[in-house]
Amino acid sequence: MPFDPSKPEPESSRRGMLLGVGLVGLAGTLSACGGSKDDSSADSSGSGDKSSGGTLGKASDVPVGGGKIYKSEKVVVTQPKQGEFKAFSAVCTHRGCTVDSISGGKIHCPCHGSAYNVADGSVANGPASKPLPPKSVAVQNGELKLS
Repeated sequence: MPFDPSKPEPESSRRGMLLGVGLVGLAGTLSACGGSKDDSSADSSGSGDKSSGGTLGKASDVPVGGGKIYKSEKVVVTQPKQGEFKAFSAVCTHRGCTVDSISGGKIHCPCHGSAYNVADGSVANGPASKPLPPKSVAVQNGELKLS
């Protein structure tokens, strides 16, 4: 049937188009929220799986009394004392933001000001009320590995 510009489009057609536009917008928004790769946390083991046994990076990259955030893995590794490494989820327990900095012996969340102690992930400043969940990390041949 040829298109006749003098006749209005059926309502279902307009609804379908708006739904399609909305879904395309939603897909774009969701893809924009995906994490980006942080070159400093590339997996040198070649396994591609950093959540269970993958290499995070060099242990020497984690300063004593501080730490390093591996954004794509959502893990923060700290070194409270020389040679003592701890790993925690990098997801704030208050509202799920990713922590973004480490200073003064604290892991800081940018969203609402929560801070966690580098030694054990316990809450140093609220509004978070729960500690960062611990992860298992080991040093093998100078490399940090999640286990």
